[in-house]
Amino acid sequence: MRGFRRLEKLSTWRKLALHTWRAPNDPTVHGMLDIDATEAIAVLRELRERSGEKVTITHLVGHALARAIAEKPEVNAIVRFGKIWQRETVDVFFQVAFEGGKNLAGHKVERADAKSVVDIARELGHGASAVRAGKAENVKASGRLSALPPAAMGIAMKAAAFLTYDLGLDLSSVGLPYDGFGSAMVTNVGSFGLTIGLPPLVPFSRCPLLVLVGEIQDRPVAIDGQVVVRPMLPLGVTFDHRLLDGYQAGILAKTFRHVIERPREALAAELGRSSGNGARETGQAPRGAS
Repeated sequence: MRGFRRLEKLSTWRKLALHTWRAPNDPTVHGMLDIDATEAIAVLRELRERSGEKVTITHLVGHALARAIAEKPEVNAIVRFGKIWQRETVDVFFQVAFEGGKNLAGHKVERADAKSVVDIARELGHGASAVRAGKAENVKASGRLSALPPAAMGIAMKAAAFLTYDLGLDLSSVGLPYDGFGSAMVTNVGSFGLTIGLPPLVPFSRCPLLVLVGEIQDRPVAIDGQVVVRPMLPLGVTFDHRLLDGYQAGILAKTFRHVIERPREALAAELGRSSGNGARETGQAPRGAS
């Protein structure tokens, strides 16, 4: 199957989990993270000033997520006929709101673990523009599906997922992007003034991990026994329990938190090479962008 390879050595629990639940209608696990964004806001400002790109917290979250997945690659997978097939690349799908926030599509950044935060911001900027112009392939595919009669729409969506993920067929020649959602999804509701939320798994995407970025707000926190006010970033996380459990989630969270809380250390190489003109710091994605 192109882009995937079958995992042979599975733990006893993983084997049981594969046959305990069906495809993501019920193996949903939710979690929340609250992360101090003090250093992240400063680093994002610096990256904007040096690169001239509109680098936001969403791009940093996507970068951190990709790096975390790359360090635990067995979670970067799908379930196919009761077996786990691992993706060969770490691709992150960023959801994009358009039509004044009434519609939703997105752009997949391929090999996101190998790209800098500025690279992700630049690519997503172009991708979001294509989405809003109606030129992105996934927007066109969604339009064709939505034009079907209601009774046929659900059948077509399930059939497309089955042909792509279960049979391994590449349907891009007929306008359906191959593995269009990738390893994980990131969406930002903070740009709409929402504090937090828990995103649902999307069955036809076969994407096992979703992260929802909430609104950064100043809140009192205890640090070294003292109460101080810090800008806190709330994140809602949803994952497929057939592919991830608390052990894997804990490892992912450790790397993820390190990148967000200590970005100057995690992004040392990128901060050393960024250059360009300044842009105003906001700490959130532009309104309507996810």
